[in-house]
Amino acid sequence: MTKEVVRERDGARVWARFAENTRLARIAARRLVHALPVIGAVLVLNFFLIHLAPGDAADAIVAGSGQATEAGMETLRSQLGLDRTLFAQLVDYLHGIATLDLGTSLRFNEPVLRLILERLPKTLLLAGSALLVALAAGVALGIVMASFAGGIVDRVLSVVAVAFYSLPIFWIGLMLIVLFSVHLGWLPTGGYETVGADFSGFALVADRLRYLTLPALSLALFYLAIYARLMRASMLEVQSQDFVRTAKAKGLAPSVVSVRHVARNALLPIVTMAGVHVGAMLGGVVVIETIFSWPGLGRLAFEAVMARDFPVLLGILLLSSVLVIVTNILVDLIQASLDPRVEA
Repeated sequence: MTKEVVRERDGARVWARFAENTRLARIAARRLVHALPVIGAVLVLNFFLIHLAPGDAADAIVAGSGQATEAGMETLRSQLGLDRTLFAQLVDYLHGIATLDLGTSLRFNEPVLRLILERLPKTLLLAGSALLVALAAGVALGIVMASFAGGIVDRVLSVVAVAFYSLPIFWIGLMLIVLFSVHLGWLPTGGYETVGADFSGFALVADRLRYLTLPALSLALFYLAIYARLMRASMLEVQSQDFVRTAKAKGLAPSVVSVRHVARNALLPIVTMAGVHVGAMLGGVVVIETIFSWPGLGRLAFEAVMARDFPVLLGILLLSSVLVIVTNILVDLIQASLDPRVEA
């Protein structure tokens, strides 16, 4: 092969890579522009929905103290700024968002942004671990089920997948605690790390993995069943396409056909569903974090609801909405990289 041919081939590869990156950047910019009005609508809608709920922070504070007078309630609402009109509170809230000031927690008396940033890594760790486990195991099981479609292996795995899909997440978590914590004693019942232990390095990672295993598994099993069934159906559909038969006619090995041609195209609905499930997982962590005493955003949201701590709740809702939108943009980019027809 001459140097001119090699140079021409390398130039074509560089140009193709540049064109692909430009296409992905164009898609990302378009999605970001579309996301801005969505975020604005979410801000306003969340604010009004929260304030439609009965009661406020003053009611929660007085309920905890057990003493209340009409004059005291008016003074407390004035101190908390709850006596102002709803429109004035909305304007202050939007102004604070524009200046990255989410307000102050009425319960903890700390900046909302600091509280959220303290809890966010723990929730991302839990939800991210559950999603990775669900995707990896679900895709693998789906491939196995499609490979033995109609056989005993396919039927057994289908029954298991349907069983996990039918069970409530909180019940799965409780049963895992009973099995692995109460009866076997292998894993802790809840928490984030061993209290008072001075671990570091690998010992610290291992200790936190012990506490992460049960909540992540509880959250993952439900979605694992969905991905397994979806991957099986997608694999069977793609296997009947003409390009797969052409690849087999060329004499390619079955493993190459399954990985490069079938699995790549079968992953498109999986990626779409994973993006949709990010919002559902952020809702599911509220239950899981409460059951396992996991100090994340879900538990903080539950405590904020009970205390009518609207600034904290609004901050969590805003962050959750932004995470869902960003995840959907990433899903669009992954789909575009897997299938060039997505942009059209």
